[in-house]
Amino acid sequence: MALAQALIRRRSVTPADDGALDVVQGALESLGFQCWRLPFAEVDNLFARRGTAGPHFCFAGHTDVVPPGDEALWRHPPFGAEVHDGVLYGRGAQDMKGDIAAFIAAIPDDLPGSLSLLITGDEEGPSVNGTVKVLEWMAANGQIPDACLVGEPTSKAVLGDTLKIGRRGSMNAYVTVHGTQGHSAYPQKADNPVHRLVAAIAELTSKPIDDGSEWFEATTLQVTGLQVDNTATNVIPAEARCFLNIRFNERHTSASLTEHLREVLARHAPRHDLRVVVSGESFVTQPGPFVDALVKATARATNITPQLDTGGGTSDARFITRYCPVAELGLVGSTMHKTDECVPVAELEALSRLYANVIREFFS
Repeated sequence: MALAQALIRRRSVTPADDGALDVVQGALESLGFQCWRLPFAEVDNLFARRGTAGPHFCFAGHTDVVPPGDEALWRHPPFGAEVHDGVLYGRGAQDMKGDIAAFIAAIPDDLPGSLSLLITGDEEGPSVNGTVKVLEWMAANGQIPDACLVGEPTSKAVLGDTLKIGRRGSMNAYVTVHGTQGHSAYPQKADNPVHRLVAAIAELTSKPIDDGSEWFEATTLQVTGLQVDNTATNVIPAEARCFLNIRFNERHTSASLTEHLREVLARHAPRHDLRVVVSGESFVTQPGPFVDALVKATARATNITPQLDTGGGTSDARFITRYCPVAELGLVGSTMHKTDECVPVAELEALSRLYANVIREFFS
C-alpha cells in the first residue's frame, strides 16, 4: 500500500516521470535486483532483473498516467494518494501504479530462476520510446524472458475474472479523394469527389469484413471522420476526405487490410491518396503451459476461473508478443482514466496474493 501511494504521489503524466521510476528502482534494489535505467528521447524506462538462470519470468508495466483533467472535479486530489473508507484514490491507482506495487510486494525472497520487470514511461503516450526500445535493448543484451505478464487492469467485475491472452490489431486510414471542382448546376463539367468517397464508404461498410474467429470477435471498420473544405453550396469541391479506424482479428494483417482499402477505393475513386498508421497487429497467446499456469494461479487465489479474453484496445503486449508468450492480468478497471480513479485497498492486497501465486506457479 505504501509503495502504491508513493507512486501515485509522483505526477508522472506522460511522458514526465517526476521520480516515479526512482521509487520503483529503490524498491527493487532493496530486494536484490540489478537495475538499468534506459532513457530514449524524453522518455525514461527501467529494466530490472534478479537472477541469471532460467526460467526467466518478466512483469511489464508503466508508471506514466493520463492527465487528470480538471483537478477541481476530483473529490480527492489526483496525486494525493488519499485513503478514504478503505479506498485508495489517485491517478494511476488502477492504471497501473497499483498493479506495479502489488507485483513488487508479491516478490519472494528466493527463486530457482530469474525474475525481471520492464517498466516504461511511454505507454499512455506515443509508445515509441518505451517498451519497443527497451525490448530491443533486452534482445541485444540477452535479457529476453521465457514469458511475460503485463499488469493491465483486465478484470471486468471482480478481481481475476478476465485474463487477456491477445489483442485485436488497430489501424487508422486517412483517405483523400481528388475530383474536379465545378459549378453544382453543371455537374457534367466537374467530378464530384464526395460522391466517389461516399460510394467507397458504402461498399466498405455494407457487409462485415469477417464473422470473427475462435478467440476474436468480428473485425470492425468505423468511419471516424468526414471532411470537405467547402463553404459554398453551389460549388462541387475538389477534394473530400475521410478517416477510418479498423480493429481486426488474426484473420488479417494491416497489410492485407490496406490492400482491401486500395482495391475498393480504386473502383470508386481512381484518384485518391491513402495513408495508413498501424497501432499494432493482432495477436493471441494460445492456451498452453503459460496460460494454464496463469489460470491455475488465479483460480487458487480468487476461487474464480478467469475468462480468456482478447477484447478492448491495445496495450504494450502487442510489442512483447514479438519476443515471447505474453498475457495480461490485473485489477478491475472500472475507474481507470476517470475522475476520482481509485482502488479498494483490499483488492490491491488480493492482487498481490494473486501475483504471488502466479510467480510460484511459473517456477514450480
